[in-house]
Amino acid sequence: MQGWTSRLFIFAVMITIMGCFTGALGNYRRPTRVGVNCCTEVSKARIPNRIKLIGYKHQNALAPCVDAIIFYTENEKYCSDPNARWINPKLKGLKEIQD
Repeated sequence: MQGWTSRLFIFAVMITIMGCFTGALGNYRRPTRVGVNCCTEVSKARIPNRIKLIGYKHQNALAPCVDAIIFYTENEKYCSDPNARWINPKLKGLKEIQD
């Protein structure tokens, strides 16, 4: 019976020690995952002139993100192909948005 009691005591001590380490790790701020918030595909279609653009940003390709010009409105973002012919004239007069 004494062997069983000592095993139970050792088990309880191990659980207590593990709890201490787990509690200490709880204070450690692990890096959080960042969701993908970028253009993963682009369009060559023109953005109609009736849509009021407030700025743009150039996004570099870094998988899963693709090379894109992101046009911003008050409520939306448009992922456009930076090689489309209509892009450069559309950029004139818009401010580039910095992260």
